[in-house]
Amino acid sequence: MDYNELIIKRITELCKRRGISYNKLAQMSDLHQSTVDNIVRGNTKNPRIITLHHIALGFGMTISEFLDFNQLNDFSFDDDENEE
Repeated sequence: MDYNELIIKRITELCKRRGISYNKLAQMSDLHQSTVDNIVRGNTKNPRIITLHHIALGFGMTISEFLDFNQLNDFSFDDDENEE
């Protein structure tokens, strides 16, 4: 699984856990729906940190909390680069 897929999975899991749609997340994050849709569809391969920060705030989290999950903590960017 690459970095982008991990971010998509994190957003998807948090939305499911909280019972909110991507549209609702976009509203709560003060982002355009297309921005969130492009991330979760994989069209945006490397979302900017400010976008992830908005998403984290939409979930009521800090960016640190949003990015603190086992799969990302165990992720090696070196391995991701070697796959390209």
